[in-house]
Amino acid sequence: MIRFLTAGESHGPGLTGIIEGLPAGLELSAELLSQDMARRKMGYGRGGRMAIETDAVRFVAGVRKGRTLGGPVTVWIENRDFRNWEGIMGAEPGVPGTESGPQKEVFVPRPGHADLVGGVKFGHRDLRNVLERASARETATRVALGAIARAYLSLFGVNVLSVVRSIGTVSWSGPPESLWADPEALRRQTLLSEVFCPDSESSARMVEEIRAAKKAGDTLGGIFEVRALGLPLGLGSYVQWDQRLDGRLAQAFLSIQAIKGVEFGLGFEAARLPGSKVHDPILPGGERGPERPSNGSGGLEGGVTNGLPLIVRAAMKPIATLYTPLPSVDVRTGAVSPATVERSDICAVPAASVVGEAMVCLVLAQAFSEKVGGDSVEEVLAHFRESQRLARERTRWGGGM
Repeated sequence: MIRFLTAGESHGPGLTGIIEGLPAGLELSAELLSQDMARRKMGYGRGGRMAIETDAVRFVAGVRKGRTLGGPVTVWIENRDFRNWEGIMGAEPGVPGTESGPQKEVFVPRPGHADLVGGVKFGHRDLRNVLERASARETATRVALGAIARAYLSLFGVNVLSVVRSIGTVSWSGPPESLWADPEALRRQTLLSEVFCPDSESSARMVEEIRAAKKAGDTLGGIFEVRALGLPLGLGSYVQWDQRLDGRLAQAFLSIQAIKGVEFGLGFEAARLPGSKVHDPILPGGERGPERPSNGSGGLEGGVTNGLPLIVRAAMKPIATLYTPLPSVDVRTGAVSPATVERSDICAVPAASVVGEAMVCLVLAQAFSEKVGGDSVEEVLAHFRESQRLARERTRWGGGM
């Protein structure tokens, strides 16, 4: 089964990601990952760190001459800013008086961040030991690994893409279904927006809202939507609670820094409607198998994909670092003090949408590897074709079920 790990601190030497369970023979290159890495750095409201880091990905294990070998694939992303932090974040014990700059110790936690709870949990007095790992800088690794998972999903014709639906008080209903049906056109239109909202009027209003928040020393959150197109029926399972794909996806989204809510399909709106307006009728569909005229379920029934597009939305809270800081407490003295201010973003919802895509890719890649896995790409594709053949047989009404 495909699984992954990340390691590294925000201002450490770099970030490491390991993904294992990939079949041998999958085509991979640093260039293939570069587009997603670049998109994660984009978006109006990002901070100065994005101008420093190139986020170039280097394969250091598991790939030879552009193809996976079957073992764990390891990627490395250099933190270029480490050169300014080496005396502070270096691994070796420091010699007093030889540090290259101020120690940047953190003793006043930021409300809404992991600073205080992490310090108490692990016994850290200097809260930098917490915030360096808790930082959303870690998501650069997830995006790199997600791009690898995206390459794996392409074997099955799966397409994963996203748009921003709201920032602050500015909301947009989302693209028409016809535009979702043309992934490349939607991607191009999304990238024309500074906030990844394909609607130009809403995009401009979102930018203005971020600009006002920056002037006030405040931050903004929002909502983004991710869809996966081309999924087959049968990924995930209802057999155990931790095998339900909606549960696994929800956990993956909520693991992204600052994500506080997740919904599928109609989501919370379904709680306000009668069942006749929520559930998707099942129609025969002929040779193509069952069809549904609607997708209120968001592509999942009983924790299993039903062949319709996966639709998931996530709500991101405002970033916890405020340039007009909230009151907090100095952990050394207990005295009230303004919260620590770290270099940060005003709004990172567009970047979070790219991270959301990565997490969808990783979870779906795991689900595919469980259902049609194999040691080589050839085996995987053979298993997938047989799985599809059986699914078509089983939906020939009157003979297959």
